[in-house]
Amino acid sequence: MNRKSYLLWTTIVALILITGIVVLLPKTDDNGWTTYAGNKAGIRYSANDQINKNNVKGLKRAWVYDTQDSLEKSQIQCNPIIINGVLYGTTPRMNLFAINAATGKGLWKFKPIHPNARGVIRGVSYWENSDGKNQRIIYSVGPYMYAVDAISGKSVQGFGNGGFIDLRDNLDGDYANTFAAGNAPGIVYKDLLITSMRVGEGGDAAPGHIRAFNALTGKRQWIFHTIPRPGEFGYDSWEDKNAWKHTGGTNNWAGMSLDEKRGVVYISTGSATPDFYGASRLGSNLFANCVIALNAETGKYIWHYQVVHHDLWDRDLPANPNLITVTHNGKQVDAVAQITKQGFIFLLDRDTGKPIFPVKEQAVPASEMPGEKAWPTQPIPTLPEPFMRQSFGPEDISDRTPEIHAQLLAQYNKIRSGRQYTPFSRQGNFIIPGFDGGGEWGGAAVDPESQILYVNASELPWYTAMIDNPALADTNTTHKAFTSLNDMGKSVYMKYCIACHGADRKGDGKAYPSLLNLQKKYNDLQVAQILENGRNMMPSFKSVPPTERAAITNFLLGQKDKEAAPVEKQKPHYTGTTPKYIMDGYHRFYDADGYPGIKPPWGTLNAVNLSTGKLLWKVPLGEFASLAKKGMPITGTEVYGGPVVTKGGLVFIASTQDAKIRAFDKQSGKELWQATLPACGFATPAIYTVNHKQYVVIACGGGKVGMPSGSKYVAFALP
Repeated sequence: MNRKSYLLWTTIVALILITGIVVLLPKTDDNGWTTYAGNKAGIRYSANDQINKNNVKGLKRAWVYDTQDSLEKSQIQCNPIIINGVLYGTTPRMNLFAINAATGKGLWKFKPIHPNARGVIRGVSYWENSDGKNQRIIYSVGPYMYAVDAISGKSVQGFGNGGFIDLRDNLDGDYANTFAAGNAPGIVYKDLLITSMRVGEGGDAAPGHIRAFNALTGKRQWIFHTIPRPGEFGYDSWEDKNAWKHTGGTNNWAGMSLDEKRGVVYISTGSATPDFYGASRLGSNLFANCVIALNAETGKYIWHYQVVHHDLWDRDLPANPNLITVTHNGKQVDAVAQITKQGFIFLLDRDTGKPIFPVKEQAVPASEMPGEKAWPTQPIPTLPEPFMRQSFGPEDISDRTPEIHAQLLAQYNKIRSGRQYTPFSRQGNFIIPGFDGGGEWGGAAVDPESQILYVNASELPWYTAMIDNPALADTNTTHKAFTSLNDMGKSVYMKYCIACHGADRKGDGKAYPSLLNLQKKYNDLQVAQILENGRNMMPSFKSVPPTERAAITNFLLGQKDKEAAPVEKQKPHYTGTTPKYIMDGYHRFYDADGYPGIKPPWGTLNAVNLSTGKLLWKVPLGEFASLAKKGMPITGTEVYGGPVVTKGGLVFIASTQDAKIRAFDKQSGKELWQATLPACGFATPAIYTVNHKQYVVIACGGGKVGMPSGSKYVAFALP
């Protein structure tokens, strides 16, 4: 029996077992979407031109799949994959599903045995053995990475510990009590699944070492320490030679890319922790904020390039590297293109890691915070040109109305404007691009024929200030000094929650909700479950002692005060380091009506020629109907989720706050088509072909920046 016959037969058998009905799946053509970001080069490109500039206006809804699984403020950030006519994706509650990719009809749904885990999943991985008889979907639910049979939807019990592995294990240290989540899918090389994970950003974060697991057994095959240990390359980039014992982060949370011919995996990493105040991690901090090339078979180091030295701004690399061949000085050069939150693109030689265009080490300001030593220079590419503005001055303040301008200007004058790489201070600093970028997790799309990169960006200033860490006074106590449970709860809040929800517990009204009057929405048990398991982008606080969690629950729900019990003794566990200073929260610069406090555009789609380094065009992306009614030109909105480019001359992108998906002419940036979605498509589309018909599908999960949550996937095709 050949492979195709086997696949068809196993599909039929599985459907009989699951539904009792035989349903033949559609034939899959070559132009598929078999991995996160489309292919292992990570370029979000479709080689099919059935849908093109001439007929895109005829696109209609082909099907809608409702996961029936949404929660308050839940999201779907998944970029689904399509294998053998089956679309695999995830739901807001982190369940895995398989549907007929031509009709949207459900085939099966897998519910993990860790149902209380909460978060976002950006994609899944597919692996099959050499004869195609063993096919698996591997994806993560919080810290647990599952293997699921692709045909039946059943857990693969022989993988790891009864069908899953715990990503906090096998890190060469005891991190069982820390936060971890495999939100981005790993990448498959032969029988290896290469992966990292999202970790915390405070002083107690685990390290984000890169690991390869056997896709059949779940056993670890190799590990690359992103925080080098004694004797390893990069160890000398840390002034504290024990930093590897107490420093976390330096993780890949945005996905990877693979050159299968070379056998090289390309990895983008985030900053070292704790964020913002780095006195405990002085030095350039390899391999934080790096593009790293590793031997995919062994994990052996090949090269790295660091795009931020000693990061004090949370400038994680937000997306997987794009592998592309460019024309440079008349020669074809295999390259790696890496977008950044800063709005830069670093274009590196794929074999050496050396920049293809000159990069200048530019002098930057020193830090004013005691004990901190900012790195004296930062790398600034001369080309490619930045894809968004790099400064925020008084001339940039929104003048939507005279009253709005005056209000914003008064606020602006209280905060330092500065420029890129100005360290944060007690006075407070603006940062543009903002904490979310610039470039973000939706990634960039690259046309391999024209060598043009397409990337969207939010053009919104954020600001923050440094404050004394309220937790520091309690670091060496067991809270026996607290006689009041609410006093203890307030202290715990200041230790763990202030950065996102603010000292006043009001949040920002959009990304970070208010924690006032929680008793109107939640009871003790519900709050305790959220603290233990996390929710959406909020990490789990399971590592916080139960007595402290009980205290903060009492405090947040405004319950009757009572005597505080001493914190119970805990087993020895990883505690990291407690920074002397922390930031006072992530603050978007909005006006009184909730619109960005900077002149438009507020969200853009950009085209950059990677061979010349020149920005070709920039168009606003998204629209506020309330402002359009007043006659304002298209402003753009904050954007989350990336673009896809096609051979048919189109760039497809959703990502906007107006809950639409659009198609643009990839040469000119002219909008050619749009459709309204049931909720905001804060995800990257997937494009695939079955039965010789091309489809565009987008997850419509909403749930970010105050937008309503959704539960559906919507596919479009030509009638």
